[in-house]
Amino acid sequence: MKSAMTLDRVLSRMGHASRMEARAAILAGRMKVNGRTVRDPDVWVRPDRDAIQFDGRRVKSARRRYLLFYKPKGVITSHGDPDGRETIYRYLGDENKWVAPVGRLDKDTSGLLLLTNDTEFGEFITNPESEIPKTYLAKVNSLMSDAVIAQLNGGVEMKRGDRAQPVSVQRREDRGKYTWLDVVLTEGKNREVRRMIEAVGFKVLKLVRTRIGPLTLEGMEVGKWRELTRFEVESLRRAAARRH
Repeated sequence: MKSAMTLDRVLSRMGHASRMEARAAILAGRMKVNGRTVRDPDVWVRPDRDAIQFDGRRVKSARRRYLLFYKPKGVITSHGDPDGRETIYRYLGDENKWVAPVGRLDKDTSGLLLLTNDTEFGEFITNPESEIPKTYLAKVNSLMSDAVIAQLNGGVEMKRGDRAQPVSVQRREDRGKYTWLDVVLTEGKNREVRRMIEAVGFKVLKLVRTRIGPLTLEGMEVGKWRELTRFEVESLRRAAARRH
């Protein structure tokens, strides 16, 4: 952990609260630094030297949690929603209310989602420089030719002016009047799979993230979660190392 940081980052970095919730707690006078109540979330402190208390208890790093969750379709990746929509935390339970999503899946996308209270690990996984592959299964609205799939593999310009450069796009199967694709990305651009498919004149009807690095949904049920093993956490780091 950094030797100095703003007070609002202490609780989030140590795995006790989100950044927003930490700021609210500080403004409410629930935190003390070296015995004095501090109400400024932006004050700089040194957790390795300062005595920091939250609700009268010394703040210590929480046990690191690493979860794999099978996100259902129709659920948003958020702690709360002003419109009252269902969020992933309904499925995670109170014991996991301080873990945060590692990246996001949009409301209409299901599949593998990582969550953790280890902010450095989360930043490592989402950093494009780590180049950890994420695999998606996409159902498109009609049959797609080999030429269009080759076009996707070469990279395409999307509507917002940014470019999608997938690691690979492969046909899994043609089923009836639809094509199913396996799409592998290392970037984390917003709705990238949907937007790159739209850029070549098609539409995604169903999207499931099936893999992050070596982790898959094998044995998982929709709406369920499990803890990652220490080996699985390290395997994610090794997956990034192998690509450099």
